[in-house]
Amino acid sequence: MGQLDHRVALITGGARGQGAAEGKLFAEAGATVYLSDVLVDEGKETAAAIGATFLEHDVTDPQQWASVMARVLDEAQHLDVLINNAGILHWATMTETSLDTWNRLLAVNQTGVFLGMQAAAAPMKEQRSGSIINISSIASFSGASACFGYGATKWAVRGMTKGAARELGPFGIRVNSIHPGIIDTPMMAGHDLDAMGKGAALGRPASAEEVAKLALWLASDDSAYASGAEFILDGGFMA
Repeated sequence: MGQLDHRVALITGGARGQGAAEGKLFAEAGATVYLSDVLVDEGKETAAAIGATFLEHDVTDPQQWASVMARVLDEAQHLDVLINNAGILHWATMTETSLDTWNRLLAVNQTGVFLGMQAAAAPMKEQRSGSIINISSIASFSGASACFGYGATKWAVRGMTKGAARELGPFGIRVNSIHPGIIDTPMMAGHDLDAMGKGAALGRPASAEEVAKLALWLASDDSAYASGAEFILDGGFMA
């Protein structure tokens, strides 16, 4: 029997990287998995490989959230897990960040999470259960001068998670955040991850699969009393 048997999970940004790793692990654990992304070709390929359903989805668009949620509920009748994984990274200091870049980072990394939690709240309230997992970053614990806008949005996700956990807890819905450190994903392409990983106590970067294992625990009944919490997965980078 799998940890997620009879569960339905929606994972945004699921075409590649952490989202794809989460989808694969969740499917192996027995869940019915929906992957959403703006990367259509990669998303379809990933979904086909793991036995999931792919949905084209821009997380900044409220109407697309409504369509995605309607599709999931029509086909699966319920939603048990939402992972707000979609995100973008931009390397620029505060003074180097243009307003257009700032607005795009907020739209995807912050508003996308807000819209996702709103969309999932109604069906989860009705069934009086659910697990929402928001992917933040260790950049939400210190000043991220090299990626100022990204860090700002991840601070916001951290706070939004706690506020939502307070609101939704009475309905049996848990809301938690994961804060990865240096993770080997396409988002970090072009960077020397081995060198960056040496800053962690464990002396290496993490794989996307290691983040997925934490997400699986948060999605399952094994974490039934965890809500409003921050789970740092950085190999001791901030130790």
